[in-house]
Amino acid sequence: MIKNRIKVLRAERDWTQAMLAKKVGISRQAIISIEKYKYTPSLELAFDIAVAFDVSITDIFYKAEV
Repeated sequence: MIKNRIKVLRAERDWTQAMLAKKVGISRQAIISIEKYKYTPSLELAFDIAVAFDVSITDIFYKAEV
């Protein structure tokens, strides 16, 4: 399973889900689904999210130990 730190990074920047969604061009519901691990973003979307946060993809997404 691919985990992420989106919620933490949003909190550090005081961004809402809607603000992040607007920055990357997707819906707020998509951000919710990614944060709750119901949806794994495409590589392109993962890059867009990383660019929005100005961090590398590996600072956001990581593989959970099984």
